[in-house]
Amino acid sequence: MRKGELTRQAILERAVRLASRVGLQGLTIGGLADELQLSKSGLFAHFRSKASLEVEVLEAATTLFTEVVIRPALARPRGEARIRALFERWLDWGRSAAMEGGCIFVAAAAELDDTPGPARDALVQSQRDWMDCLAQTARTAINERHFRPDVDPEQFAFELYGIMLVHHHAARLMRDPQAEQRSRRAFESLLNASRALSS
Repeated sequence: MRKGELTRQAILERAVRLASRVGLQGLTIGGLADELQLSKSGLFAHFRSKASLEVEVLEAATTLFTEVVIRPALARPRGEARIRALFERWLDWGRSAAMEGGCIFVAAAAELDDTPGPARDALVQSQRDWMDCLAQTARTAINERHFRPDVDPEQFAFELYGIMLVHHHAARLMRDPQAEQRSRRAFESLLNASRALSS
């Protein structure tokens, strides 16, 4: 990797951390330049606009999520073990050092839900891909006979996503000390409702 690419990668890693704390709209080229102790003109040369910076930050966050959450979980055995690994790594993601302010995708969703543009499009695509990944993992659990054949994979993904959204809300906003325990209980209920009778 060339020096320019390494610099750009380092900038994006810091930008993801900063955006998780201040939001995409709070992320500015000037603020990021101060954080990195770089000149604004030098940073501007990498991204050209705030809109471009926002999209690249979301793409970098998606790549990081894939490396930290999805890829290691997909190395687990097919079926319920893989779903459990995705859940555990997803829980860890929101409280990792890289996510100083919690999950960047949840924060960005609140900011961008009514704001058309390239950043919203990038966020929507990343979240659709993630929901598809969860649904595919549920399909695999059906094929492995861990889940009942009548389980709706898209509904399973929807409900699991809902558990994680309420976990983020309870843990980050409400500071509920039981947020994780309640999320784990909800996850186990979802698994129990999905399991094949012989499991």
